[in-house]
Amino acid sequence: MQKIKVLSVFGTRPEAIKMAPLVLELQKCPEIESLVCVTAQHREMLDSVMDCFGLRADFDLNLMRQGQTLTDITARVLEGLGAILTQARPDLVLVHGDTTTAFSSALTAFYAKVPVGHVEAGLRTFDKASPYPEEMNRQLIGRIADLHFAPTGNNVKNLNREGIFDGIYITGNTVIDAMKYTVTGSGFTSPELSALPLEGKRVIAMTCHRRENYGAPMEQIFAAVRQIAGEFPDVQVIYPVHPAPVVRKTANRILGGVANISLIEPLDAIDMHRLMSKSYLVMTDSGGIQEEAPSLGKPVLVLRQETERPEAVAAGTVMLAGVETEHIVGLARRLLTDQSAYHEMAQAVNPYGDGMACRRIVDAILYHFGRRAFPPEAFSV
Repeated sequence: MQKIKVLSVFGTRPEAIKMAPLVLELQKCPEIESLVCVTAQHREMLDSVMDCFGLRADFDLNLMRQGQTLTDITARVLEGLGAILTQARPDLVLVHGDTTTAFSSALTAFYAKVPVGHVEAGLRTFDKASPYPEEMNRQLIGRIADLHFAPTGNNVKNLNREGIFDGIYITGNTVIDAMKYTVTGSGFTSPELSALPLEGKRVIAMTCHRRENYGAPMEQIFAAVRQIAGEFPDVQVIYPVHPAPVVRKTANRILGGVANISLIEPLDAIDMHRLMSKSYLVMTDSGGIQEEAPSLGKPVLVLRQETERPEAVAAGTVMLAGVETEHIVGLARRLLTDQSAYHEMAQAVNPYGDGMACRRIVDAILYHFGRRAFPPEAFSV
């Protein structure tokens, strides 16, 4: 019997982290021919993840250009991936999440009449401007996709609200699977990280890079971090700074030169996960870290006005801190001074699954193509 040809397409570091364990699971399945196409929307950070997981791309669009716009990325994916689909003729294209790579790839597959599977489907804020452009990307992918791999039941409800009822599977989030590969051993590969004096310090791992936080929100976030560092000298803030020039310029201006704030280069997946595992708490505007850190028992302050991951807020593993200096400082101060508040968050149950999401996705693909006869109600809707 002919194998099912599955083409996984991704282009950014967060996508790669969450798709890598799925690609490895696809490769183990004898009934599937697994192919990988990277767009390299983020070149260097993508390559570091590929290296971490021992993956290689069958196709590489190498899209990244200095000063590229969302329109540039979309146009180049449509043209480049279109030619690859004609050559490879996959039975299914898998995209992840809400990036411009994911939306453009789904649209390209739709134009080529190739079915689309959406990994991490159903996340919503229902505000198309926030996060931008991610919220609109994932809504559009939802309309295109044939298979929807939803991390949680709440994501299924979001899809249902939009009239999407078929081809939905609750799988958990693949990032939990990824951490089985990354949070092992000890020590760091980053020389900058290895050289930091962390003994006796309460480490705050931090990220901040989202477009909607550019300008005044980012300045207020950084002012809060600077105030926290000044108020708690036993704290060491470690901030792997995103390469975007606007982020770096603002970070250096507000956070540079503070003794217990370390501005370092971006980390690969292994070092970032190990850093979080050694941290006291995490402050981030990232989406994926809201899922990753709770699996390590680390409280998360979300540096955004809203989150598409309300399950984590409801479970108590993350807290929306917003972007105003005073509010961020107040929440951080509480976690740094109130042990009962800290332990309540640290011990909350992570709602994003058991590390078996990739296996469930592979089983769902096999079932969709008639290669499995197990009752789909085991994890489908």
